[in-house]
Amino acid sequence: MRPHSRGPIVGITVNLEDDQYRCRNEYALAVRRAGAVPILLPAVTESIPHYLELCEAFVTTGGDDPDTTMFGMTPHPKATLMDPVRQEFELELLESMKSTRHPLLAICLGMQLFSLAHGGVLEQHLPDVLESAEEHWGGRLHPVSGCLGEGMVHSHHKQVMSSAGNLDIIARSHDDLIEAVRAPDAPHRIGVQWHPERTEEHGFGQGLFNALVESTNLVRNENRT
Repeated sequence: MRPHSRGPIVGITVNLEDDQYRCRNEYALAVRRAGAVPILLPAVTESIPHYLELCEAFVTTGGDDPDTTMFGMTPHPKATLMDPVRQEFELELLESMKSTRHPLLAICLGMQLFSLAHGGVLEQHLPDVLESAEEHWGGRLHPVSGCLGEGMVHSHHKQVMSSAGNLDIIARSHDDLIEAVRAPDAPHRIGVQWHPERTEEHGFGQGLFNALVESTNLVRNENRT
């Protein structure tokens, strides 16, 4: 039996670059500060059933751009496509989670894949359609507002969801971009377009990791009833 003092185990997806797994340390530190045990998940699709058994929650992280071919959209010529092995793995993980109650915090690229998996549509090159696109790139701070409140977030993306599919939109930016989404049938699963692991305002940064870990207790209680 897992000692309760150790906290829940949270699986964190990793990037695949030059045949190496890589992940910014901020993700693991934020999970640990929330009272959980972070583990990094190699992109091995066959291991997903074991990951679902081992982990009580997941964080899907940032990275390059989704290959939209499988969603019926030709990739933009300026897109930097993510490794196909990682994309296949994360989409399969999201699909497998549809039959579980695991909490999820999907970040930046993670939110985009989360939304695409739920019927969303991706705007692939923000500078083509938004004059203020630069305000969302290079770690700049910009305001967001919605169900999570109002605050400044650390942003680094050139793609954005133009539709969230069947997910609920729970935050938008000052220039009306979709900034956060939630699964209506699994309220412990949210996606944010910004980087909470690098955002200083608590409710939009560490607070999201705290809420993810706290939700594992709610899911345990749901499973007991």
